[in-house]
Amino acid sequence: MIAHARCQQHAGREAVARCPSCKQPFCRECITEHDGRMLCVPCLTKRTQLAKAPGRAWGSVGWGFGAVAGLLLTWLFFLGVGELIWRASA
Repeated sequence: MIAHARCQQHAGREAVARCPSCKQPFCRECITEHDGRMLCVPCLTKRTQLAKAPGRAWGSVGWGFGAVAGLLLTWLFFLGVGELIWRASA
């Protein structure tokens, strides 16, 4: 029962909730709401690190694709300007 439980991180504090992931009791400072669930800080840290790991690879690909697209658009812009100048002088 949570009524007499003490915080896993702070032994002197009364626990207010149990983390549904690790099943440990925590005080108000050590537990937070994330995606509609109350999670302790260690479980939230694990969850966010796992969520970020796959995104890094695609983030690098996205930046690379953006750089190539930007260079291509810049090249097309200057090609168009050069062609307009060439036609105007002819």
